[in-house]
Amino acid sequence: MGRGTRHPPWRPGADNDRVHRAARGCHCLLRLLATLGMSLREPGARSSLVVGTLALLVAGSGLRPLTRRWPAAVLGSLLSSTATETPRATALLVGAAAGVTVRRGAARSPAGRVGLAAAATGIGVLVVLDQGARRDVEGLADALRAELGPVELPARGRVLGSLLARQRYASARDLAYGPDPVANLLDVWRHPSLPDDARAPVLLQIHGGAWSSGSKAADAHPLMAHMVRRGWVCVSVDYRLGPAERWPAQIVDVKRAIAWARENIARHGGDPARIAITGGSSGAHLAALAALTPGAWQPDFGDADTTVAAAVCLYGIYDLTTDDGSGTLDELLAETMMPNALGEDAHPYVAASPSARVHPGAPPFMVLHGTGDAIVVPAQSRAFVARLRAVSRAPVVHAELAHAQHGFDLVPTARTLVTVRAIAAFLEAVVGLAGGDDR
Repeated sequence: MGRGTRHPPWRPGADNDRVHRAARGCHCLLRLLATLGMSLREPGARSSLVVGTLALLVAGSGLRPLTRRWPAAVLGSLLSSTATETPRATALLVGAAAGVTVRRGAARSPAGRVGLAAAATGIGVLVVLDQGARRDVEGLADALRAELGPVELPARGRVLGSLLARQRYASARDLAYGPDPVANLLDVWRHPSLPDDARAPVLLQIHGGAWSSGSKAADAHPLMAHMVRRGWVCVSVDYRLGPAERWPAQIVDVKRAIAWARENIARHGGDPARIAITGGSSGAHLAALAALTPGAWQPDFGDADTTVAAAVCLYGIYDLTTDDGSGTLDELLAETMMPNALGEDAHPYVAASPSARVHPGAPPFMVLHGTGDAIVVPAQSRAFVARLRAVSRAPVVHAELAHAQHGFDLVPTARTLVTVRAIAAFLEAVVGLAGGDDR
């Protein structure tokens, strides 16, 4: 033992004191649990605890995803979305359910009061999430101005118009753009009043779905409705899906769709010289890769011009060789799309990664991601943006949306309507105005 070592003096009974304090604490806890257990029989107590527990679960999942493991993350993302994308409606629902338990007598029992306190806490978290979502407009505007200078967001779109958009604006459906009679189909969206010779800018939309599911009829309706009302022509594209069709079938089809637009969009009022591309999730991966690789993956149409004027990518995967947050991205890709496992041959994964295809002549990019994404971590977008800004000569707008979930833009929530306004401002700044009036 060293000479300088000191120990606290030993005091007889000190251990007994600690034992007694622990015993008293356990006794109080047991009494509390017993009281709560007995009060569960009181009217409204059980239902109040159920409501409070669910409120905390939903609100907590909005602050932090419950899991990122695939495929459980899909269900977790849906649960989180009720908190992050519709926080006001969710808070009203919790408040209404708690009110029902109060009328049943929940406030008269200890267990009922615990449940009501939990519900109130959940509502408080939902209010904070709502405030964060509504502040996204400031972050988006700042991101635009940092890259493009003075930019004003256009007027807010209409919720009902987005819900009924496909019925109103998809004037030409299931047009063939390639040899596959089932997969190689697209829809053209345009405003009924748009002249055939309008030469309006064009936005190509690539749907998500982990490269193995999804449809042109399901994604980005709020965005396309907003752009159509501003005088744009939108093209929503289906493509061959895995696992039946393996890479590079998906990117070949996207290139075919761009080539089709270049050849045919003028007949639908569009300008073949002003084509931008957008997509979310796996659609963002395909949109980014197409924007960065004109001329590649064009097996029998190598002479076709597949350049695009700009790309807008939402919550995408840009490096197929790194983790997306699930820890199983390589397994998912091998099962659903890629021709081999990553460990067998990494070359196809690298070649298919937009982050590896960045070059100085890349078109302008806008990259958006939610900080709460349960399926793809925002680090994917951050690394891609860093690479773009280090190499590309074009503007790169990047914004992270507070606690936003994967697929947040599928329905016209307050956050979605702000986001589509920012996307419109970006596209009109880098591609050109359409002359629309947000009808």
